[in-house]
Amino acid sequence: MRKITICTFLTLDGVMQAPGGPDEDAGSGFEHGGWQKPVADDEVGTAIAGWYEGSDAMLLGRKTYEIFAAYWPTADPDNPFTNRMNSMHKYVASRTLTSVEWQNSTLLEGDIVEAVRKLKASDGGTINVVGSGDLAQTLMRHNLVDEYRLTIHPVIIGTGKRLFADGTIPTALEPVNVSTTKGGTVVAVYRPNGKPSYDSY
Repeated sequence: MRKITICTFLTLDGVMQAPGGPDEDAGSGFEHGGWQKPVADDEVGTAIAGWYEGSDAMLLGRKTYEIFAAYWPTADPDNPFTNRMNSMHKYVASRTLTSVEWQNSTLLEGDIVEAVRKLKASDGGTINVVGSGDLAQTLMRHNLVDEYRLTIHPVIIGTGKRLFADGTIPTALEPVNVSTTKGGTVVAVYRPNGKPSYDSY
């Protein structure tokens, strides 16, 4: 059984939209694109590289796929992530795309929930869901997420798409590894652990 992990950059107030640049995703009038680089540090890069060590595929929504496919094939070859991103397999969830041209990409057909269940049951390593907020919401609603790998950066944006948006199913989390970088970013790995419990003081 393969594991599905959600790997996402977040602001302190939970925004995941357009961390990479001003033009990455300006949907809904978002004006804060590119917020991640100024608050990242070398330890963040090291942690993310480690998250890809046991992974051999990515699962992407249409928008994230199009952003990545426009960037990584011509990215700086000296960037240690360039070869990794281009060579690993990409599974793409989309209702509108009819083909995917980025190397090692496969367009998932039919019901996405059933397609991901089949992926989880196949042979292979961990599958990382990168960005792809709408897809992540669908996977969470159907209990298909095995692990959250999050970098939570010391910046508050106030608006934008959030990973844990309204309608997210309440879930208890088991901490696997949580640390803080010298720049103040929380690097956290959690596993879903049933429903939350409630009590009073």
